[in-house]
Amino acid sequence: MLRRLDLRDQKGGYRDVVPRAEIDVDHALNAVIPLCEDVRERGAAAVLDAGERFDGVRPQALRVPAEAMQQALADLDPAVAAALDESIARLRATCEAELEQDVSVELAPGATVTRRIVPMQRVGLYVPGGLAPLVSTVVMNAVPAQVAGVPGIALASPPQAEFGGLPHPTILAACARLGIDEVYAAGGAQALAMLAYGTEENEPVNLITGPGNIFVAAAKRHLQGVVAIDAEAGPTEIAIVADATADPAFVAADLVSQAEHDPLAAAVLITDSVELADSVDAELARQVPTAPHAERIRTSLAGRQSATVLVRDVDQAIDVANAYAAEHLEIQTADAARVADRIVNAGAVFVGPYSPVSLGDYAAGSNHVLPTAGCACHSSGLSVRAFVKNMQVIDYDETALREIGPRVVTLAQAEELPSHGAAVSVRLESDR
Repeated sequence: MLRRLDLRDQKGGYRDVVPRAEIDVDHALNAVIPLCEDVRERGAAAVLDAGERFDGVRPQALRVPAEAMQQALADLDPAVAAALDESIARLRATCEAELEQDVSVELAPGATVTRRIVPMQRVGLYVPGGLAPLVSTVVMNAVPAQVAGVPGIALASPPQAEFGGLPHPTILAACARLGIDEVYAAGGAQALAMLAYGTEENEPVNLITGPGNIFVAAAKRHLQGVVAIDAEAGPTEIAIVADATADPAFVAADLVSQAEHDPLAAAVLITDSVELADSVDAELARQVPTAPHAERIRTSLAGRQSATVLVRDVDQAIDVANAYAAEHLEIQTADAARVADRIVNAGAVFVGPYSPVSLGDYAAGSNHVLPTAGCACHSSGLSVRAFVKNMQVIDYDETALREIGPRVVTLAQAEELPSHGAAVSVRLESDR
């Protein structure tokens, strides 16, 4: 089911040969740009028109009524509510721990520079609603924004014909549980344009976060600059570094879990054990046919983005994993913690046989909005830091300026910007 890619004789150059999906965001821009421009010009009507065209339903209004959200919460299965509460609590704890504080440095008497942590004033969260109602994505986007202190949070999720043009009720219930009352029945590129530009029904935001399909990624690329974005998230991916000590049933189950997301999802096993690779293939042959989304999983596992990569040893496996820069990377080897310490490129690392990616998807306390398509070599997953800005505050009194002022004048003259220096000199020469 998984093709084999043998790199045992290769030394370096792994980035060019590791399995990758062919995702052409630039091509998707051709469809997305006119759609975004239409929303900018016509507002809510354009969003509703696009929703009718792409989602097959036209809501009565973009904003979800408060009564619908409260009803969804009332109807929520108590077990789901309890699981949501635990997920929220664990993620909130890690977000609170990583929230940075203001830092003030006194450089000389009367001379201070303070780095203030300032929350974004208004953010837009996007929650997909295509193949699955990603209620966990509500939690992963909303909790760090709330911990950061963002006063204005708007959330968009596609309208569902099955639910009368509203987003999936589980998503609405999660919003209500979190106290998010500004929710819009809008999906795809039109939803992102609505959040970025604003319409007669909503104010524009400063930042958009959340995963989506290739058209959502293209919309983020187009709208970046109008708003900030977290990343151009693509289809999910899992890589597993495993040796002969790994349990093939665990490895296969974890590959299947991410293949379940999307036919374009990537599932990559990196191993120095041909015996393990054979056993994982046997487990996949056993597990996939009984999975509820078997056809989707088969398509993912058979795609060019998925493979078993054979390596010489664990050292080479680490090099390949760092070159691949997976969104999710599992380490199922002897001394997994030591191996994990050598990973420098991954969205999130899951250590040992009892830390599956699914744990991180829901309730590990980590965030599952992570960089994909190799972007983990330069980008980080979503965190509370995405929802704040660093703002510097400079406070010098007269004595402090007189002490450093001549140096400022000297540097201004060296750059041939004399008026910069004059703005200091006028204060140093003043008799006021």
